[in-house]
Amino acid sequence: MGLNGDLNKKEVGRIGEDVACLFLEKKGFKIVHKNYRKPWGEIDIIAEKDGEVRFIEVKTVSREMPADFSREKNTYRPEEQIHPAKLKKITRTAELYMQSRGDNREFQIDAVGVFLDTKTRRARCRLFEQIL
Repeated sequence: MGLNGDLNKKEVGRIGEDVACLFLEKKGFKIVHKNYRKPWGEIDIIAEKDGEVRFIEVKTVSREMPADFSREKNTYRPEEQIHPAKLKKITRTAELYMQSRGDNREFQIDAVGVFLDTKTRRARCRLFEQIL
């Protein structure tokens, strides 16, 4: 933790990925890998749902949320921080992952935006499918 008790960026990311896994499991996803890392890229979560492989990028923000927080009123979307260069790396890593396993199934790239409320210690998640 930081000097003032706040979570550092790495801790926020780790917590966000753990929360995203729980969120995805509740939605019927089976988590296959977390933090899949290779020299050419990284994928936060690899999961399966309905016979399809999903490569999931997780973006997390941590701050105190207003009492009336809602999807409609919130203008900041952590998933918008997934830049084209990052998408290209995720795609390449996903293709190599599938190829290395001889897996010819369909796959897609999704994102989960996680909002960690620092005051209530609660989280809200949003799933965005087929972001590429």
